[in-house]
Amino acid sequence: MSIGTEYLQTVIRRVKYYKDLGDRTFEQLADADLHYQPNAGSNSIAVIVQHMTGNMLSRWTNFLTEDGEKEWRDRDDEFAIHNYSKQQIIETWEKGWACFLDTLGSLKEDDLLKTVHIRQESLTVIDAINRQLAHYPYHIGQIVYIGRMIRDHDWKNLSIPKGQSQQYNTGTQVKDPAKKF
Repeated sequence: MSIGTEYLQTVIRRVKYYKDLGDRTFEQLADADLHYQPNAGSNSIAVIVQHMTGNMLSRWTNFLTEDGEKEWRDRDDEFAIHNYSKQQIIETWEKGWACFLDTLGSLKEDDLLKTVHIRQESLTVIDAINRQLAHYPYHIGQIVYIGRMIRDHDWKNLSIPKGQSQQYNTGTQVKDPAKKF
């Protein structure tokens, strides 16, 4: 396997892992939880999802042929409160991820060193992918953190629980079958 093919497969595997963290956070939350803001200057999970989806649709639609900041994107509206239902938020989330993952899945090794543009900045495809691989997990970390604050003691851990590293490392901890990655 070539290094380019390995890179693309690894990126897809990693982004699916982060998407799964978000998915498993949503499973633990009610509609109202998705609109919780820790303070007036913070974004709710719903707003973070709106922003991520707007970014994904803009960046990954016609990725190789158009600037990643589309004229039709309304970034400011992504940060507006819309009071969408949980179902609408999840549908929005899935739409963004489908665009992103479909585009990643369509890329070939020969595409990796091509030049694309984001806000008129020239980037190699590798750099554009890495840029988003840093951006999306940043926001997913916010989603998970807010979800954990809301659920508090009822939170179902998405990783190795505190105090269980040794059991995990020795294989004596029961692995969560819901974890796919």
